[in-house]
This record gives sequence, C-alpha cells and structure tokens, in this order.
Amino acid sequence: MNKQAEPDRGAVFITGSSTGIGAACALRLADEGFSVFAGVRNEADGEALEQRTTRPVRPVLIDVTDAGLIAAAAATVADAVGDAGVAGIVNNAGIVRPGPLEFQPLDDFRRQLEVNLFGHLAVTQAFLPLVRKGQGRIVNVGSIGGRLVLPLHGAYSASKFAMEALSDALRLELRQWSIHVSLVDPGGSDTAIFGKTLKAIDEMKARLDTEGITLYDAQVDAVRKLVEKTAADTAPADHVAKAVAHALIAKKPKTRYLAGKGAKAIAVAAKTLPDHLKDLVVAHEADLPAAAS
Repeated sequence: MNKQAEPDRGAVFITGSSTGIGAACALRLADEGFSVFAGVRNEADGEALEQRTTRPVRPVLIDVTDAGLIAAAAATVADAVGDAGVAGIVNNAGIVRPGPLEFQPLDDFRRQLEVNLFGHLAVTQAFLPLVRKGQGRIVNVGSIGGRLVLPLHGAYSASKFAMEALSDALRLELRQWSIHVSLVDPGGSDTAIFGKTLKAIDEMKARLDTEGITLYDAQVDAVRKLVEKTAADTAPADHVAKAVAHALIAKKPKTRYLAGKGAKAIAVAAKTLPDHLKDLVVAHEADLPAAAS
C-alpha cells in the first residue's frame, strides 16, 4: 500500500518563533504540511529551531520594530513563494514591560506598544500582498491580558486590548477578499515569557525611586508572587499552536480562540462580572494590599 501523500498547505510566516508559542507554532504547522518561514531575532535561535524538526522550517531574521528588516523578510518570503503567495501569517512576537503606571517611563510604555501592536500592523502591511495572492489568512496572537488586566501590567494589557480592535478592523476591512482574521488569546502557557517577566519586574523595582518603593513595594511583591504561581501551573505551548493551526486550516475558522491554562474561566469572568467584582477577584487572587477604608 502506498503511503498517503502528506498535505501541501502552502507557506506561512510566523513572528516571534525563537521560543515558546512561536516555536510551538512553527513546529506544529510544519507537521501539518505548511512550509514555515519562522521569524527569529538571531541566527542561533533559527539554528536551534531547525534542529528540533526534520520538517520544512526556514528561519528568517526579523525585528518587528525595524522597518528595514520587515521589508527584507517580506522580500525573502516573496522570492521563495513566487506567484503562490502565502497561506497565512501569524503575528506572535511580544514582550512585557511591567510597572506601576504612576512611575512607568513613557519610553517603556511606548516600547510595549511598538512591539506588541505597531509591529504586528507593520508586518501585516508588508505581507498582505502575499496573503491576498495566496488567498491566505491572518492569525494574531493576543493574550487573556487583553480581556482582564493585572496591576503593573497596564502597558501590556493596553497593547493586547488594542490587538482586539486591530483584529476586528482587519476582519471587516479584508472581508471583501474573504481573508479570514482570527485572534488567539492564550492563558497560562509554558513559555519563557514568565521568566522574562520576573526579570523585568525585578529590574523595574530596582529603578523605582524612594517614593515609588514606599507606595508600591507591597504591590510589586504581590504581583511577582502571582507571576511565579502562574508560571508553575501552565499548559503546554502546543495548546496555543493547535488553536493557531485550526485558524489556518479549518473550513470555517473562529474569529476568536481561547487556549492555555485558565483562559476560558478568565474570559467568562471578564465578560460577565461587573468591574467592582472583577477588581475584588483580581485583588484576592494576587493578594494585593487592602484598599484604604
């Protein structure tokens, strides 16, 4: 009996593929029959990703805040796929810049939006001609933090709430060409972001002046413990990659997906609870300092 031919689903470009969700997406989509162009920040990350699979995964250097590198990545993919275009792009790159908004440097806030929001739009703009040519799809990786905010994560959630609007607008604007746009909101997933967040919290605390420490020390410590607790109970990153694959392959993809530990429960709470109850739940879960009476 002849072995059944593996599907050829076309090419897909993914940002933030060095580790975590992006790497999981690259590996799963390659297994699903896509030719994967994996956006990475450096050659070493690309080589490490290639060693994890025998499937067609081609690293492409990119920084989503660098217009020149975005254009070069789009040109590299265009040269490789020719008239076939791409079957999809996955906007996944992201960072966390924690801090109390009262003391957060505006440059930190801007950097958060540059990577998590403006960078995704810039990549989408560069690759849309290839998506249209290939009758492809767009998948944006958001966060459950785009539905429910944690203290000290205002900048991060601002970028993720904005991704909700960006995805909605793209879905409507691209509807006439039947270009599907899906948003995947991960909950707790086994990625390097937690370690990076803990490091960023420590660095942020070290930069606070005396007044900032006096006002926010207890809150910073409480949120740090919550991040540690969340990091210890996560779902595999492939849970998110599975949702991304469905958004790219399904005949009728969803406009929104929830994946990862606690995502569905948090989404329900964010949608159904009034603000004062949401605040109480978050304050209790994070063991925040009690409100002044």
